[in-house]
Amino acid sequence: MFASKVRLPLSLGILLAGAVAAHAQSFVMSLPRPSQRAVAMQRIGLTDITVTYHRPLVGGRKVWGALVPSGQVWRAGANENTTIEFTSPVSIEGQALPKGIYGLHTIPTADSWTIIFSKMASAWGSFTYDQKEDALRVTVKPQPAEFHEALAYDFDDVTADSAVVTLRWEKLAVPFRVTVDKEVTFDTIRRQFRDLSQYTWQSWNDAAGYCLSVNANLDEALRWSDRSIQMEDRFDNEMTKAGLLTALNRDADAAKSRARAFEIGNPAQLYSYFRGLQSQKKKQEAIDGYKLVAKRFPDHWIGHIAKARVYASEDNFEKALQEIEAAKTAGIPDATKPSLEVLKKRLENKEDVNTR
Repeated sequence: MFASKVRLPLSLGILLAGAVAAHAQSFVMSLPRPSQRAVAMQRIGLTDITVTYHRPLVGGRKVWGALVPSGQVWRAGANENTTIEFTSPVSIEGQALPKGIYGLHTIPTADSWTIIFSKMASAWGSFTYDQKEDALRVTVKPQPAEFHEALAYDFDDVTADSAVVTLRWEKLAVPFRVTVDKEVTFDTIRRQFRDLSQYTWQSWNDAAGYCLSVNANLDEALRWSDRSIQMEDRFDNEMTKAGLLTALNRDADAAKSRARAFEIGNPAQLYSYFRGLQSQKKKQEAIDGYKLVAKRFPDHWIGHIAKARVYASEDNFEKALQEIEAAKTAGIPDATKPSLEVLKKRLENKEDVNTR
């Protein structure tokens, strides 16, 4: 049985009664709401950002300075707290904010908005907002925007380590930038090495390759690369190590790792790498590579194609075409035959097939 009487503060009782009467809402049932729940999500590095909010509609009303009063704390949505969650520490407009879930509030004015991240994330709206619970406040500039009937949160200007969270409603946009320090991402990678991923060469190589791709944390990445090679010496991790050594200006050591990769690589890996050099306009390096493939795998269909490219570089198109025919009888996969025919036609036209 329910208690016979439940006493509510007068102001709250009027608020709840008005909400139920106006919108047929229920505080014991889940029913459709005029301001529907929505979630916006974005990953930056390895940090997930989640905004959970309710979307009020303009509905022909005057919004700014009326429905949303100027200079007063507003819940930045409808119904319960708008919340924003960060799975790792971040910076908001250059100011540090720990990981966690925050109530998102604002103080709008004509020229600037205060964005508030409150440690209280489970309240109803901003009615019980307390500034003493603030984790962070930042000030940003509102911008004119195309009309949005329903309030929305978007992620704009997404980069590898930052994004702009933008509130859009009516004809206004309010952006604030979230940045994730690369070191936070590296810490997340390090934690992954505490689980089963530590037992595979791919994990260490993938992590080292990521560091190489962003040109950061290179010394530690080199240790990760060595760990991968100790587990299983592969073309992939030797090439990653070579790239890291080059980035660290250790060219002689890089050449040794690259030579080891060429020694243990399979035909497809080697040919693909040298084709990559060709696309980088490193023609002579690519041709030298094709000679290596042809020498190591003379009877493989890839070896025949490599020889065709070498002959083409010497303007010996007759020999090059003979190698194309040899590739056809050396087990070339059906899926590769159309591209081989394209190469054949170019050789028949005596084109320089080593320029692209």
